[in-house]
Amino acid sequence: MKKILIPCVALLCACSNPKTPPSSAPSTPSGTEQSAPADTDKASLPASQADEASGATAVPNRTTFNGVLVTSPQHHATVTLTLGGSIRSTSLLPGARVEQGAVLATLENPDFITLQQTYLDAHAQHEYLLSEFRRQQALSREEASSHKRFQQSKAEYLSMRSRMDAAAAQLDLLGVDTSRLLTEGIVPCLAIKAPISGYVADVRMNLGKHFSPGEPFCEIVNKSALMLRLTAYEKDLPHLQVGDSVEFSVNGLSGERFQGTVATIGQQVNSENRSIEVYVRIAKQNPQFRPGMYATARILRK
Repeated sequence: MKKILIPCVALLCACSNPKTPPSSAPSTPSGTEQSAPADTDKASLPASQADEASGATAVPNRTTFNGVLVTSPQHHATVTLTLGGSIRSTSLLPGARVEQGAVLATLENPDFITLQQTYLDAHAQHEYLLSEFRRQQALSREEASSHKRFQQSKAEYLSMRSRMDAAAAQLDLLGVDTSRLLTEGIVPCLAIKAPISGYVADVRMNLGKHFSPGEPFCEIVNKSALMLRLTAYEKDLPHLQVGDSVEFSVNGLSGERFQGTVATIGQQVNSENRSIEVYVRIAKQNPQFRPGMYATARILRK
């Protein structure tokens, strides 16, 4: 009897709980129900993944490049001399501005005095031999002197002239004005002069320090024409052209944007990191610019 009652009770419970019909969703325009979830999913993704999900590709205009401010070779000078010696005096300070031709320091070396003496002696002998050569030339035309004596006079004159020219060329390399040397005489110390106008950097001289020929004394940097050197890669070449506009920002000058133009694109790829140097001519210089400052740039295609 118990076995018959259990199925009957289960049947009565099922009949007393009728199924609730599913609620009908409100009618919406076609496509609205599917687009909302998709947009929600896309908003939760990072920008790069969202672009991939929507089928978008990277825009060349938004490709950024890292770079550094540099000076062009014409505006960066290393001060060296072909003559060694010891520093006699200097008032140079790192970061100071100097004008072209200004005396940076004085150098003492006995060879410098000897070179001046050689030029003055050769100049004096040159004048005498020149007059003797002209006299023998005139006598030779009138057959009043032997041709051999004329040839000897000519050889002595040309030899002394070459000696004088060689000494003058060496003095010119040292920045010595030979015309002043003839009027003012020998000077004991050589003046080291600035080859360009700019700011002094990397000063390596001090009183008494000895320098060998070709050893640098200091650097001079002209900031009036800084350039931006960008690092690009092989994959960036299709997006780079000479004349493209560039927008860049400089570390330390946050919030400011600067403009420039691509001046040159390197023709050789660095074998280590496969990079290419791109030089940008800056449209307007900023007094706060310094060589070596890092920058981030964006190429703006025409």
